[in-house]
Amino acid sequence: MSEPRKVELLTEQEYLAGEECSDVRHEYIDGHVFAMSGAGERHNRIALNIAFRLRAAARGSRCGVFISDMKLYIRDRRIYYYPDVMLTCDDSDADELYKERPCLVAEVLSNSTEAIDRREKFAIYQTIPSLRYILLIRTNYANVEYYCRNNLGEWETGLLEGDELLGIECGACRTDLGLLHVYEDVIFPD
Repeated sequence: MSEPRKVELLTEQEYLAGEECSDVRHEYIDGHVFAMSGAGERHNRIALNIAFRLRAAARGSRCGVFISDMKLYIRDRRIYYYPDVMLTCDDSDADELYKERPCLVAEVLSNSTEAIDRREKFAIYQTIPSLRYILLIRTNYANVEYYCRNNLGEWETGLLEGDELLGIECGACRTDLGLLHVYEDVIFPD
């Protein structure tokens, strides 16, 4: 048996400095750092389709749409995540390295990330006061699970089916999102 050794935790400043020069992205959870795995073609097409739809609606406004390389910082928990797609419309959310007040996050689920996205991240995302929409999207078949915060601050959920459209309203960004938008040009495995 090897000799136990102390776990070395990184400070947030060390993490941010390391991310700027790293070829691999890492998520940070209260001192612990976890390398991110790469994504496949379906994953990339889906994330890009959602971001494209949001960006078209946000054009000319102060809203920003980000894909996978922008960090989401949850300050009170000391967490940095990389959502697959993030929409921000708060003018005060102006840091170059991360955003803190998104109104929408989308996670494209994969075999290696689904459990974390559905449990850990989902639970933490629900605590972000500015967040109004959470999307969980499958890559092996057409399935978009959505969560919307209502006017009472409660979360409601549903599945996009058929020709249904999810109305998204964040700041000046207003658009509809349907299965055809999400899965445009995506080829599913046989």
